[in-house]
Amino acid sequence: MKVRKPEKYTNIDSGLTDKEVQEKVTQGLTNVQIKKLSRSIPQILADNIFTLFNLLNLVITLLIGWTGSYRNLFFLGPVLANIIIGSFQQIRAKLTVDKINLVNEQEFTVLRNNREIDVPIEDLVQDDIVLLKRGNTIPADGIVVSANGLQTNESSITGESDTIKKSIGDSVYSGSFAIAGLAKIQLTQVGMNSFVSKLSNAVSQEKGSESILMKIINNIIKILTYTIVPIGLILFFRSYSQNGNVATSILGTSASVIGMIPEGLVLLTAVALATGAYNLSKRKILVRSLNAIETLARVNTLCLDKTGTITTGKLTVKKVIPETGFSENFVKEVAATIVKVTQETNATAQAIKQLNSQTFTDKVKEILPFSSETKYSGYIAESNTKYTMGAPEFIIDHPSEKTSAAVKQAAEKGFRVIAVLQSKDNDQQLLGLIFISDEVRKQAKSTFSYLKNQGIDLKIISGDNPVTVSNVAAQAGIDKTDNYIDMSTVPEDADYQELVKKYRVFGRVRPKEKSDLIKAMQDNGLTVGMTGDGVNDVLAMRQSDCSIAVAGESDAAEASADFVLLNRNFDSMIFMLNEGRRVINNVERVASLYLIKTIYSVVLSVVFIFLGTGYPFQPSQLTPVNALTVGIPTFILALEPNYRPPAGRFMRNVMEIALPAAICNITLLLVINGVGGWANLSYKSKSTMSVFAIGIIGYCALIAISNPLIIRKKIMIATSIILFIIAFTYSDKLFGLQSIFDLRFTFIYISIVLVAWPLFMFMREVLGRRVFSKINWK
Repeated sequence: MKVRKPEKYTNIDSGLTDKEVQEKVTQGLTNVQIKKLSRSIPQILADNIFTLFNLLNLVITLLIGWTGSYRNLFFLGPVLANIIIGSFQQIRAKLTVDKINLVNEQEFTVLRNNREIDVPIEDLVQDDIVLLKRGNTIPADGIVVSANGLQTNESSITGESDTIKKSIGDSVYSGSFAIAGLAKIQLTQVGMNSFVSKLSNAVSQEKGSESILMKIINNIIKILTYTIVPIGLILFFRSYSQNGNVATSILGTSASVIGMIPEGLVLLTAVALATGAYNLSKRKILVRSLNAIETLARVNTLCLDKTGTITTGKLTVKKVIPETGFSENFVKEVAATIVKVTQETNATAQAIKQLNSQTFTDKVKEILPFSSETKYSGYIAESNTKYTMGAPEFIIDHPSEKTSAAVKQAAEKGFRVIAVLQSKDNDQQLLGLIFISDEVRKQAKSTFSYLKNQGIDLKIISGDNPVTVSNVAAQAGIDKTDNYIDMSTVPEDADYQELVKKYRVFGRVRPKEKSDLIKAMQDNGLTVGMTGDGVNDVLAMRQSDCSIAVAGESDAAEASADFVLLNRNFDSMIFMLNEGRRVINNVERVASLYLIKTIYSVVLSVVFIFLGTGYPFQPSQLTPVNALTVGIPTFILALEPNYRPPAGRFMRNVMEIALPAAICNITLLLVINGVGGWANLSYKSKSTMSVFAIGIIGYCALIAISNPLIIRKKIMIATSIILFIIAFTYSDKLFGLQSIFDLRFTFIYISIVLVAWPLFMFMREVLGRRVFSKINWK
């Protein structure tokens, strides 16, 4: 892959002038971003209005309007309410997410007018000189014009995670990120002209997998799409052939088709996810993927990086132990010089800078930038003396027993150990050891204790010494931390699936190995979350089912994450987990109420096609029942706190309520219409009894999913029942329902009430034992 060479090279020391920038903007050579983190308001409105089911509703509206039976247009009330409520909630969530994302907007340091300034990614222009450092994403395609040990990862483009060294004149691509070194790049192809523009910045794209919940709902909708129209047409022509009345046939068919549409379920799911994103955003948690809210709720294994998650990441040098023949000041000076030369800004470098040590004036021949792969940084002076500092296990060729003992003892106390060396002519000499401490987060114990009690298995994957990681994890209250392994000792052909079963703490893990460990957990059937804050966590975060980044360390990590903790407070994990579970559990719980009418509507339509009689009721008659037993209660129940782990059996949970209730409805309606036909009852009487029976069974289902029946739920159900009775008493003209207090039929209504609950519980028991227990619902 090659990007175009610039028509002219910008002065790499001064950058573009304001006039040149304005010329680029006028020419349209700005780094416009194709992908937005949220849909636009017109898109939200279009997604809520222009749906297949709304198209069916429009056709039904026109047909009912043609009949002149305008009261049967009441079904449009819930439809319009769905559109308004859904649009409002999603727009509110969008505005909140956009506002909080603006605070977290990616900015890049560029040279303009001979000074460094920070510019938002979309305000970059062609030929801008961008200053890159370790952890930065690359904002657009460009050419390296100055390099200081730059190494990049282009896995989002090539699929390969290998480290690529970049020199002056080499091409770099948007969507990749810097994993080591520093550089200046001149942007040559920006915005829609960049190499990965069609991938919408692959580094920040959402994971392609669809959430379990939405996949199931979409499959239901797909099946109904191929079912509703043909059944509706057959029912209409069958009804018309029997009664010869077009208007009557249209109204009966409309009731059937409207009943089959679970549009409220789609709305409820979208609103629940949007509300979840809104609630998380209020806690300074940026949500990059709505589907990730559900995935987070299903996570059963959470992988933690030590620095920035278990600890605060605020490192402090506690002790410097020089080797015999060297002074403590000399060791500090070497370390400070390496930090100065490499211009590293990671937490270890910041801790060494706090020592305020003098630095050498050596002329540098070659810079050795820090990399998570090599675990060290340094430089080679013109005298050919090589100075390095890093993990002792990686850079000391032949450690003495004294050194090994000191490193082990320090690691057991939770210190990060940095070795400082000098080498010349293959003669390596240890100058000293630097002991660095990290601060365990104050709320770490309570957070990890909560996660453990919620059934989430915690694993620590870190680049540090496993003994150090184990000690720090123990301080944070994570159990079984003595069960650790040093990944630098593991052969390449090791069985990672067995490793992740056996160990809890993984130390000295390289970035690619982090990703491989998570892949092994997924292969073992686990749903894996990954938290991190550095560039070394990016590959693992991409591999995970759900990724959480702690803001502030690496924009590459933030761009790869599903969630970004903008307040850098890992304790927010508790709220995130609970919010995800609340959303998913409540949607699963109330979904059955929407599918009851879908199931019985489809079955009754087929039955009445064969019987040759008209559909037993009209759309207007079902309006109060749908509103009082499904519509209003589900939106209230969807806000309930419900933090238990999702059972992972959506269809079974739904069908355990929906199918028994639907069978009860079908049974009662066939009995009512059979007996009503034998007794020569009027259509209005039979239809009122049918709708009343549907309502009573609806309350049985509502009570079943509302357990435990706390006070506010009892009040909700009691209020709904009162309104239900009023609707069946005073709505003759409004909904076409006969009064249930007509003495001729009162005993029938009482009989329906008395039969409903026992019949519903009997069907649940029979189906539960004989059917549901034998079905594999996966």
